[in-house]
Amino acid sequence: MTSHVKLRKERMGMVDYDTQIKEVRCQLVDQLKVLDVQLEQKSQQLQDLTDYLRRRGEIESEYARSLEKLSERFTSRIKRKEPSSHSVSQVWLALLSQTRQESKDHGAMSERCSNFLIQPLTHCLEYTQRLAKKSKDICTQLQDGLLKVTTELQTAWRTYVQYHSGYVSAEGKLKEAEKQEEKQKQSVSKKLERLIEKRQGKVLEIDLKCTKARNDYLLNLAAANASMNKYYLKDISTLIDCADVGYHLSVSRVMQAYLSSRGRTQESLTAGLQQLQESVSGLDQSHDRDALLQDHYATFCMPLRFPYQPHDGDQVSEVSAGGEVRCELEIRFTQIQTRLKAVTPETEEASNSNSAAQSTLLDSIGDDDLDITSGSSQQDGTPSVPRRRANAQEIENLYLSSVKEHLLLSSLEAKLQVKHDLLKVALEQAEPSNEQRLRRNGTMTRLRKNLSSANSMHNYQLFGGDMLSFIQASGQQIPIVVESCICYINLNGLHHEGIFRVPGSQMEVNHLRDAFERGEDPLAERRYELDSVAGVLKLYFRDLENPLFPIDSTSLLLEHVQIKNAEERAAQLKMVISSYLDPVIVVMRYLFAFLHHVSQYSDENMMQPYNLAVCFGPSLVRGAHDDDVVTLQPQINALVKSIIVQHESIFPSQSKVQGPAYEKCMTLDDCETILEEGDAEAESKDASTQKKIERHRAYSSGSIDQSGLTGGAAGGSIALSERLTLQIPVGPQCKPRGYVRRKVHSSSEDIVVKVDKEVCRQMDSVFVELLSRQALQDPSSSAAPSPSAQAAQKKGKRDGCR
Repeated sequence: MTSHVKLRKERMGMVDYDTQIKEVRCQLVDQLKVLDVQLEQKSQQLQDLTDYLRRRGEIESEYARSLEKLSERFTSRIKRKEPSSHSVSQVWLALLSQTRQESKDHGAMSERCSNFLIQPLTHCLEYTQRLAKKSKDICTQLQDGLLKVTTELQTAWRTYVQYHSGYVSAEGKLKEAEKQEEKQKQSVSKKLERLIEKRQGKVLEIDLKCTKARNDYLLNLAAANASMNKYYLKDISTLIDCADVGYHLSVSRVMQAYLSSRGRTQESLTAGLQQLQESVSGLDQSHDRDALLQDHYATFCMPLRFPYQPHDGDQVSEVSAGGEVRCELEIRFTQIQTRLKAVTPETEEASNSNSAAQSTLLDSIGDDDLDITSGSSQQDGTPSVPRRRANAQEIENLYLSSVKEHLLLSSLEAKLQVKHDLLKVALEQAEPSNEQRLRRNGTMTRLRKNLSSANSMHNYQLFGGDMLSFIQASGQQIPIVVESCICYINLNGLHHEGIFRVPGSQMEVNHLRDAFERGEDPLAERRYELDSVAGVLKLYFRDLENPLFPIDSTSLLLEHVQIKNAEERAAQLKMVISSYLDPVIVVMRYLFAFLHHVSQYSDENMMQPYNLAVCFGPSLVRGAHDDDVVTLQPQINALVKSIIVQHESIFPSQSKVQGPAYEKCMTLDDCETILEEGDAEAESKDASTQKKIERHRAYSSGSIDQSGLTGGAAGGSIALSERLTLQIPVGPQCKPRGYVRRKVHSSSEDIVVKVDKEVCRQMDSVFVELLSRQALQDPSSSAAPSPSAQAAQKKGKRDGCR
């Protein structure tokens, strides 16, 4: 159908994304220019035709000489322009040729040319300009979506490069440690073994992140190429057709009326009129569209496909579904499949509606009565001209809406389909492991580590309280409810349709709220509905005593969000937000980076930045008075949407404001509470002391001795028979949780056995009594504990609080 769709010749070497996207941007700009030139050409043609008929009516009485001058006048205009193969241009040339052959005309022709034929052309010029302008707006919107896809591709590629660089670095360190082990084979070094184990774990973790980043990159790559194909193969033709709707029909009808009048008055010119009739019959909208695309081939030809650019020798070029990624991809595949099943009939329905609206518009344009034998339209009882124009504008708006809906839905379907196909192939090629089969059968569920810590217990209210007071009291830079919910959604719900929009179970929301209020992290212990977790996150910000955005800055923020220029608007918003306290900025930066990440999956979860702004706006921003919420809601939504879209430009970097940063490709190990710097330093200082204690426990007897019995207000541990060590958390700030470590001489690994909470509480009281008895038996030891015991006590406190 489109002869212009020819791929450019393959270039040698790897194409740089930035250069290729820059070329695409230039090409998109040129397309808009061509469409503008096309509108000018059509307007000029209509204006010329209108001028022609008006002038023709005036000079009908001058007969042959005046008609010849008129013909030469318009022929000279055409000669100054490049010859066109468009059907309308051919009709125009045939008309001038026929005019040169005319030397006489009837007086009635003057009246018809001056009144009857000009009015439809004026109307055609008006709605042609309107359609062209609105079609250009739709084209601009589609181009913005296309550039957004390319931007997401660049972002995904950079993320993939970042993680793969970390993977290569970690793998290099691991190889270096293995080489050291090769050199020190004869002298067994436990420290080197632990170093290798640590680096192996680091390599596996970074490899998992790299795989996720690569998958996102490949999916975005496929979506970008699919969007390019869709835009250049279908959307451009549709938009050109949209801009030309009714133009050819109006010109054709006017010319048919003109020919009918000429046939009645000039039978002697039948042969010439027959030639003109053939030219008019050759009016073809599709042919003109293809001719336009072919004439501007360099502007409208489809660019090269975005190639896959592996980083630093990475050999994986397909979506990977192995290991822990498979379960996530299976969930995502199911969600995309469900979404695709819903979008496909919507697209078909939109296509049918578009065709029906186009037919209605063409019928409306054809309502102009150009039949000279029917008399006046007012006598026939047909609607007046203003009424017909008003109806035509309504039909135009309906048609443009249907075109826009059809193009957007079909673009969404194309992106979802290519992702669906890639995930399907990846899942079919990957064989599920035993662990994944257990997960699928519901017999095994891996939960992340508990985010609660010693700082979780506090004297300040979490829900309905002051966030700054809570942060200062708990030492959590990100409140546990925010970090835990965001981590849970990152791991399980980025692709969940209607996340934050669909309400969750109120019972689950209340349960989660109460658990977080007690200092627990319920999301680390069992699974909950994603909508309920999202509801708890919104509830936390909605119930804050003081909103996340200070009320005294609301008016200034809403004033800045009215700025049209995006860069200037981001700079002004950044200036206001930079004046906030650092703890508030850290929470804002973390939250909005997460919301932006959610919006990047809007094709699947249907949560665009504006939808997220509608869900979070009332919770984050409040007016000075309660009744301001409804009045200011549109501005608040626009503010939150702007911050979501431009969060990287608005919030300061970690180098300027230190604090946790949201990470896109999370793993289960990433979802731990961020330790304070003091705790981290203390843990590193006690590391060597703790090693000595563990070594002493490993070779101690089965009875309880002083080295194996340490404790205090912060917690303790007791070495029992069979190399069994119980770590007991003790203290008012520690969450009641216990576990048992069993150490065997033949293995250096620790076997962790979780103990029920109630049992832990009972054991807590028992061992407190044992500790007190031991202190009475050995007062010197309890009065002045050894450095080893102090280190073990600190270690027990940390273990217990975790």
